[in-house]
Amino acid sequence: MKKAKVEAKTKEIVKKHGRDKTSLIAILQDIQEEYNYLPKEALCAVGEQLEIPISRVYEVATFYNSFSLIPRGRYLVEVCAGTACHVQGAFNLMDRLQRDLEIKRGETTPDNMFTLEEVRCLGCCSLAPVVRIDGNIHPYLTQDGIPKILRNYKTGVTK
Repeated sequence: MKKAKVEAKTKEIVKKHGRDKTSLIAILQDIQEEYNYLPKEALCAVGEQLEIPISRVYEVATFYNSFSLIPRGRYLVEVCAGTACHVQGAFNLMDRLQRDLEIKRGETTPDNMFTLEEVRCLGCCSLAPVVRIDGNIHPYLTQDGIPKILRNYKTGVTK
């Protein structure tokens, strides 16, 4: 990723928010949406453009779990590990996803297609167990349903 290109896109995003320091989180969300993570070059550019210390930008970027400082795959696969999902077998879903994707929790597939993460709760307790992929909730999921879902994302059929 070219530094100049990242800086230019970041400048565009900051301008959209009116260079308002109180928009830091919204700016970081837009940058993350653009790149699937927060590149160092973008964080430095945000600090410069908002005239706030880079330490403050990093403080916010590392405080919220939704932000990532390392590149993620095209699709973020989040396995809910909240109480309801745990009781309904979320750990089995995580095991199956790790086997099928051939990665461990917190890793990204070599083709940069999927990043696998565990989250505490997705707020879908009545649909347990659930997995969220690219923002789409997959309710009442069983291990047997995982291959088809992954195949659909690989082929672009995500709804």
